[in-house]
Amino acid sequence: MKKEYSEQELNRRKKLNNLKELGRNPYFSTFVEEISIKELEYKYMNLTKEELNNNPTKEYSIAGRVMMIRNQGKAMFIAIKSNGKSFQFYVRQDSIPEKDWQVSQLLDIGDIISSKGNIMKTNTGELTLRSLKFNILTKALKPLPEKFHGLTDIEEIYRRRYVDLIMNDGSRTIFINRTKIISSIRSFLDLKGFYEVETPILQSTLGGAAAKPFKTHHNALDMEFKLRVATELPLKKLIVGGIDKVYEIGRLFRNEGISIKHNPEFTSIEIYEAYGDMKSMMKITEEVISNASMVVNGTTEITYQKKPISLAVPFNSIEMIDLIKEITSVDFNTVTSLEKAKTLAKEHNIKLKSHYNSIGYIINEFFEEKCEQTIIQPTFITGYPVEVSPLSKKREGFEHLTDRFELFIDGREYANAYSELNDADDQYSRFKEQVREASQGNDEASEMDIDFIEALEYGLPPTGGLGIGIDRLVMLLTDSRSIRDVILFPHQKNRN
Repeated sequence: MKKEYSEQELNRRKKLNNLKELGRNPYFSTFVEEISIKELEYKYMNLTKEELNNNPTKEYSIAGRVMMIRNQGKAMFIAIKSNGKSFQFYVRQDSIPEKDWQVSQLLDIGDIISSKGNIMKTNTGELTLRSLKFNILTKALKPLPEKFHGLTDIEEIYRRRYVDLIMNDGSRTIFINRTKIISSIRSFLDLKGFYEVETPILQSTLGGAAAKPFKTHHNALDMEFKLRVATELPLKKLIVGGIDKVYEIGRLFRNEGISIKHNPEFTSIEIYEAYGDMKSMMKITEEVISNASMVVNGTTEITYQKKPISLAVPFNSIEMIDLIKEITSVDFNTVTSLEKAKTLAKEHNIKLKSHYNSIGYIINEFFEEKCEQTIIQPTFITGYPVEVSPLSKKREGFEHLTDRFELFIDGREYANAYSELNDADDQYSRFKEQVREASQGNDEASEMDIDFIEALEYGLPPTGGLGIGIDRLVMLLTDSRSIRDVILFPHQKNRN
């Protein structure tokens, strides 16, 4: 199929050929940057125009993408952008070689150029490179969007993120801050003596979270694998092996819906500490999040989607059953029969799945349906039912509850943690229950993992475990509405 070009694209291709006729390579292999724009500003910004004119600077080579051209006949001002910083070239016909001037006349917005010269200031005080040499390093064959609007189609923003990053400084800032957030978490944990590790993405047994997996086949081994839905089980095996403090930052994959809160692949950190528990994980959660906020925002008092949020330590904490009572007036401390719980669910318009065969499931549904969205400030929800916590230690003296919390902020879950179950026989029984639920239609149930049971039989010390969703944390700390705003290349449907 023959590709069709717009009039602008045809004009750019004509200029491409003209460059070649001038003997210039329109696609350079290399360029040596002698100084960054940031360094130039630091060095010369405080000097006056006269000081720069009376004491010419050394010659510098600078490169960047053309964002604006002001042609004044025999001179031109060119605005470039490099590494997020804007700068300006002043090119005069009588100041550069003739062939360089001819090259400059073939310039388009979006081209990547280089120039060598000394530093001056304009009458308006703008720091500028007075060009002595000029080159087009890369000829852009497609025009950029109109400067002041950029990409306006939200789908195209996600699909053509590279254009969005060129045009939108706000997007660039989000992803720079994403890097800073992850780096702050690494630094915090490294200083606490944790070791970062890597565990398999392809797993033969599904476990570590209630989620529907992606499935694939390995030809050489002739085995079915799942893309991991969590890193939990391999990390706990490392605790068994004597690496007492471990964490992993990595991609997880869940074959579920897409929303402003969900993407099929996302980034999580899981942290495990021998001789820790749910309470020690609370402390780590608070410190990680408040520290990351200080790094990117300089404060723990932020605004998310026009709502003031305080990330100052300590965070709030409340039992799940107590919050349900507070919001709905239903007191599950007095509900002793499954039939009574089902009747209450029906009265409050809560739909139950077929495998919900105990009160614990219904308590959890009450919380998710009626309470989650009411939580604005950071709040640890504790006292999760054992039915929805197959890897968590039971609360001593309360066989139906676990030592588990989830952190909610503005109606969304940000962290999940618990005192890890280290009783191999109890874990085996819970896996059996998960297998039974899978047979009844629960496509998010864990599978029986005999290798993990055997690891527990060698002895898992008392352990605290924690998972934090990195993408949601970045959303919170950069005031981003959708998870797709903080993932460089979120998944999109194919173009029609």
